[in-house]
Amino acid sequence: MSLNVVTLVGRVGGDPDVKYFESGTVLCKLTLAVRKRSRNPDEQTDWFNLEIWGKTAQIAADYVRKGSLIGVTGSLKFERWQDRNSGANRSKPVIKVDNLDLLGSKRDNESGMSQHNSEF
Repeated sequence: MSLNVVTLVGRVGGDPDVKYFESGTVLCKLTLAVRKRSRNPDEQTDWFNLEIWGKTAQIAADYVRKGSLIGVTGSLKFERWQDRNSGANRSKPVIKVDNLDLLGSKRDNESGMSQHNSEF
């Protein structure tokens, strides 16, 4: 048996990067800043790359902005490619989001929705 589940709560690092495909599919990419629970005020923030598809991606595009407080559940994957200049193999971790929760206040989310669960 294996398990690949990631749950994060944090603030969005920038406005959504949204792509619409001819097939009608929507892709939304975000960065998420997550602070560790610690008594040390100098603790570093962890940054995560998020990939959201379909109806959930459209909700993120419509309601999420830089600084929004969100919660996500998804799985960890690694994007792999070869560097054009050096030819070296590269990779980066990406969270493929299955569930998105808008957690901020009405002021945080310009849409006026204080919370929306997009489990489809």
